[in-house]
Amino acid sequence: MRQLPEADHDAIRLAQDPKFPRWLEQVTSTGGCAHPVHLSGSTTTLDAETGEILHHYDTRNEPGERLLVRCRNRRATVCPACSRLHAGDTFHLVRAGLIGGKNIPTTVRHRPRLFVTLTAPSFGPVHRVGEVCRPRRDGGTCEHGRPFGCGTVHAPDASVVGQPLCPDCYDYTAHVLWHAHASKLWDRFVIDVRRRLASSVGLVQSHFARHARLSFARVAEYQKRAAVHVHAVVRLDGPNGPNDEPPAWGTAELLISAVRASVRRVLVHTPYSPAVGELALRWGAQVDARPLRANGDGPDDDAVAAYVAKYVTKGASETGAGIDHPLTTWDDVESAPVSEHVRTLMRACWRLGGLPEYASLRLRDWTHTLGYRGHILTKSRAYSTTYAALRAERADHMGHTDVPDTVTERHWRYVGSGHTPGAALITAGIAADLAESREEARSYRGSYG
Repeated sequence: MRQLPEADHDAIRLAQDPKFPRWLEQVTSTGGCAHPVHLSGSTTTLDAETGEILHHYDTRNEPGERLLVRCRNRRATVCPACSRLHAGDTFHLVRAGLIGGKNIPTTVRHRPRLFVTLTAPSFGPVHRVGEVCRPRRDGGTCEHGRPFGCGTVHAPDASVVGQPLCPDCYDYTAHVLWHAHASKLWDRFVIDVRRRLASSVGLVQSHFARHARLSFARVAEYQKRAAVHVHAVVRLDGPNGPNDEPPAWGTAELLISAVRASVRRVLVHTPYSPAVGELALRWGAQVDARPLRANGDGPDDDAVAAYVAKYVTKGASETGAGIDHPLTTWDDVESAPVSEHVRTLMRACWRLGGLPEYASLRLRDWTHTLGYRGHILTKSRAYSTTYAALRAERADHMGHTDVPDTVTERHWRYVGSGHTPGAALITAGIAADLAESREEARSYRGSYG
């Protein structure tokens, strides 16, 4: 007699448990989270004046004496359910900064707003899509005897796209160190845009904040060559942020000019290393700055918000530019399921991380992301709402907020995470059903709304 697979056997065991219906309720309440956090404890709500217990919840009556809560991981490769929720929150966060809502006035839609893309510089020729990968007209080879082009017009999904034409010519050290300083480059860029704006209208640079405020939300994305580039929504407000109109001189055209000038000017130096020297790091030559216009003459606001939300949920492994968990040994680097180009970047990251002059960069801790250690999404304080505010709003909608004139005592501890094989099988089905229901509801609203 053929034995059932472990997951099926475990699923049957779960289904026969008297508390299985309650377990299903918990899993459904997490949205089918693939890696839930297990908590044990209690919550007691008391009347603030009399001390009377108004409500008490304890996990002792729950399946396994624990409560399952969402893992909240943004990566679709780790948890599709929480990733979808995070993408939705990101969409609303970015959209509020574009058209208002979530305590942001709708007047922001008429402010100078840009959709900006900044790229990394070239670290060496790579295989590209289309005719740019053809050999040079004069032919020729590099110092290692490899041609400057491969003579092939590559399709966008070709595996060779983004790989170096000559790995020996490619500057893996500069690539890794650029990643390690990308966040500092962005900070310097924002500061310089403010300075360019002030200078262009005759203001003392230190007085810019008295006249205007620059707000932004940016997302980092890995290109095919495994180099990060940045997409950002940039908005010009008055000195008090979104509730304040920008000065009359503040225009999208002036903002575009400042962005382009700052991209060329910004420079960050690496710490001096006897082995490497001191590198001067800049943004790449390719920069795109498009105005977002309220009359629809330009990229659509919802499309921009959806575009940013899409890339927030992508992990390094999904883009082929690393993996989604830290590497702790050299053997981990050598066995990582990545391309040879990415593995060489990881090796460079690990070796550079062993040099004392780069200790502050913590390169070995970020080998799995090729040295990039910034957040995938960052925003200025005044751009729009926050993830915390969006979660609080959702909790309020579901009735999970504290009641006025009461005191709530909470005693919780972490007791585990994840699912058993059978639980994972059942949860995946619940997550798929919920996703299908959302899609049907979305289609219904599109047809009749």
